[in-house]
Amino acid sequence: MTTTPVRPQPAPPPRTVAATAPDDAPPAPVSTLRRILAHPRFMHHHRLVAAVLATNAALLFYGLSAGWWRGPGAPDALGAAALANVALAVLVRQQYVINLFFWLATRAPTHWPLRVRWTLGKVYHFGGLHVGAALAGTAWYLGQLGALTAGGGPGGTGALVTGYAAAGLLLAVVGTALPPVRSRRHDLFERTHRLGGWAALLLLWAQAGFLAGGPAALATSPQGWVLAVLTASIALPWLRLRRVPVVIGRPSSHVALVHFDHGVTPFPGSSTAISRNPLWEWHSFANVPAPGRTGFRLTVSRAGDWTGRFIDDAPDRVWVKGISTAGVANIETLFRRVVYVATGSGIGPVLPHLLAEQVPARLVWVARRHRETFGDDLVEEILAHQPDALLWDTAHDGKPDMLRLAWQAYRQFDAEAVICISNRALTWQVVRGMEERGVPAYGAIWDS
Repeated sequence: MTTTPVRPQPAPPPRTVAATAPDDAPPAPVSTLRRILAHPRFMHHHRLVAAVLATNAALLFYGLSAGWWRGPGAPDALGAAALANVALAVLVRQQYVINLFFWLATRAPTHWPLRVRWTLGKVYHFGGLHVGAALAGTAWYLGQLGALTAGGGPGGTGALVTGYAAAGLLLAVVGTALPPVRSRRHDLFERTHRLGGWAALLLLWAQAGFLAGGPAALATSPQGWVLAVLTASIALPWLRLRRVPVVIGRPSSHVALVHFDHGVTPFPGSSTAISRNPLWEWHSFANVPAPGRTGFRLTVSRAGDWTGRFIDDAPDRVWVKGISTAGVANIETLFRRVVYVATGSGIGPVLPHLLAEQVPARLVWVARRHRETFGDDLVEEILAHQPDALLWDTAHDGKPDMLRLAWQAYRQFDAEAVICISNRALTWQVVRGMEERGVPAYGAIWDS
């Protein structure tokens, strides 16, 4: 076991709070329209869901007028629409595709209009494409299954049996992904998505073979090629599955600092998924590479059963898979100056950007006893790069008005954008509050 025992920490010196907030409060929202657009129900994730569903609705009505959905060719047409949407749902979650989205979005130079860069920064809402396509694909697939059942189409009994089994799995995947279920039963959602998705893919292969008239015909069909691409996309992260050594330090019973050095140095702002049981449960954390050094760190904070067990019973090896994937804060390069607002272990995703110093930044970090919880070394490392940071100690100063702190730092630093890494409620308080006042603001959403 490679852990560092918890030891008493010295009282924080006055340097811990490196700035004093001025007394100016945020102004009133810019307009009623801005308040509406800043509401979580109208966030870009939901707009993308609506756009995908609207596109599919237009396809449906056009197909009705063109006669696509009637006659002996209906199952093939419905199946093509279903497969196109399933392909979109799967591919936008592929790590290389995600990194491509971020790379393209952040090519915009900082002299472009702020409104354009503000919108490009919302790239991490790409999950709306996944959700919209998954819903539409499932609906099209049920339509194809109905057409096969009613019309006795190609493939016979085999196509129907595999089709109904795949439909049941797709409905289970969609049902457990609904926000109320996902938030309360996250482990069920994750396992259903993974194992149910794999099983559904196998059944889609089997049904496509029946419909095509055999493996040879399927291999030369467009459906076969699409399924092959989807299979490769899903398998690729698992082909990189490795069990690697780690060194874990515990500055307190609340935090574990996990050090990796197995020949991989990810880019700042990316994330890595780790597991102790690779078939059942994965958790992603922000990578913290140090400039000029190999390896990287993860900050694991006590936030549930899995993280609690990880801190209390620290392993000496963990499983990693996939490709380092860009995260929310990578959009910082779209702006000339940014403010980072973090609470507690939210400092993890922020830290690599502070160390890389690609963009002038100002940090506001709200936590309980920073040095006792996260260790002197980490705090000193941060202050070495952010001597003017505001470190707000909730044990000493109480819970602050997060929006007020964000606004004050934004005004003091003459920033163009605010990036908030916190829990869901505080993230939305800051992001919505700043955007209502005409300031580009970003923070992780439940589907990012």
